[in-house]
Amino acid sequence: MSKIYNYCAFYVSEPFSDSSLGAHATKDFCYYSMLKAWKGADTSFPFNNAHDTTYNVRDNSDWESTLKPRLRERLRNSKNIVMFLGSDTLNSRALREEIDYGINTLGLPIIVIYPNLKNNSDLLNGDKTALNNTVKALWNKLPIFRDSKSKVPVLHVPLNKETIRNALNNSDFRLGSGKSPNDYWYK
Repeated sequence: MSKIYNYCAFYVSEPFSDSSLGAHATKDFCYYSMLKAWKGADTSFPFNNAHDTTYNVRDNSDWESTLKPRLRERLRNSKNIVMFLGSDTLNSRALREEIDYGINTLGLPIIVIYPNLKNNSDLLNGDKTALNNTVKALWNKLPIFRDSKSKVPVLHVPLNKETIRNALNNSDFRLGSGKSPNDYWYK
């Protein structure tokens, strides 16, 4: 069986810099680094980083000739998108491209991790039958996600290692699963 790659989409300030004061100071990048650390500490953790499938680029690389094609290649190597969406997430050019191409061209399912929420119940309304307004308001931070998400299955999860493990192991949120486009969550 071939490896299931996860494309991780997260906000970093532009222009991107991987210096200690650049990307590492952006909270969404820190959450991405946390996924990589969990994998490094426990090889059974099911995060397989699509960013490792191509060589790295420098922040002075040209958007059209280098950066955008590299993002697209990594997305084509992936079975889903893992996206961090929190209070510090901003609508960057790269994040818009990743979500637009991933959903509207490739039809990749999305696992949205909400770093500001810690438990499944934090995502839900009072009667636990729908996502709450806090979650829905975050979608407005990324209009391309808000406006396109109805085309693919989207699993919403809090920043909780075991819940994320379950989400990454959930074959319903991989390309070709046949899961109906809709919003999903764990109770």
